[in-house]
Amino acid sequence: MAPHHRSRILSALVVALALTIACASVQPQASLTSGADPGQSIPLPDTLVTTEWLSQHLDDPDLVVLDCTVRIEPVEGGGFRPVSGRASYEAGHIPSAGFADLMGDLSDRDSPLGTALPTPERFSAVMGALGVGDGSRVMLYDGNHSVWAARVWWMLRWIGFDRAALLDGGLKAWTAEGRPLSTEPADRPAKRLTPAPRPELIADGDEVRASLGAHAVCLVDALPPPHYRGEMSMYARPGHIPGALNAPALELLDESGRYRPRDELTDMFACDKDTRVITYCGGGIAASSDAFILTRLGFPDVAVYMGSLQEWTADPANPMEVGAP
Repeated sequence: MAPHHRSRILSALVVALALTIACASVQPQASLTSGADPGQSIPLPDTLVTTEWLSQHLDDPDLVVLDCTVRIEPVEGGGFRPVSGRASYEAGHIPSAGFADLMGDLSDRDSPLGTALPTPERFSAVMGALGVGDGSRVMLYDGNHSVWAARVWWMLRWIGFDRAALLDGGLKAWTAEGRPLSTEPADRPAKRLTPAPRPELIADGDEVRASLGAHAVCLVDALPPPHYRGEMSMYARPGHIPGALNAPALELLDESGRYRPRDELTDMFACDKDTRVITYCGGGIAASSDAFILTRLGFPDVAVYMGSLQEWTADPANPMEVGAP
């Protein structure tokens, strides 16, 4: 590959690849209410809401807004690494937002895998400390293509919490419209969030191995096409898990950073709704955005392989394929 062509590919992949180093119709959910007083609560209109809706509801007492940003920084000698987005949050965030630290308390820092899941109890305790209780509604956003916010959304579903939504377009859309930012830290009392885990929402390596060649499971690779084809790799071996389809997480978004229309998103996933769908990427981040959209499209059985390629490629016994399907 010519050096200048490789440079163009590298620049196009920087954001998507760095995200994973660490690691029947769209269904409005009318049940996304505050839970405190059904007669007075204002439901979230969907699992994806607009900046206009958020601006009108920022003062709702049961609405907890969380900034989930992770920053991508260059590493001396080449490459990139994800770091906590707390500094970005402190420099300016949506008013009333707290900070959900995926590079800190919301990951299992004792795991050799980046952004590994904490226990349901640990995750619930950290979210409770941020003011999320059993009766809360939660609005999530980030400054990086919504993939980090989608990861927190999926984790909330994993522990049995369904009253959460993403801000369509994230912080980019909010600031592009000239909406205000704040440097004031969130001031919310701690709440109790009771975990009721749904283990079926998380896949592990054993399940993925057992699914190879099985028509009852559809594997979806959320990484960019050049990475999927094995032309470039951030992990121990290039390519994709055999049989996986490619639905790049960044291609779910339009130029404004908002999710594409339903018909365009539907065309990106060639999976049967009768099958179990397992999404993966490098560390379960981009894969969570795919899983978020698959759930919105009405797929009833979706899981994220959290170990993803950082775990899979480390074991030489696990097969990999290169090239297009």
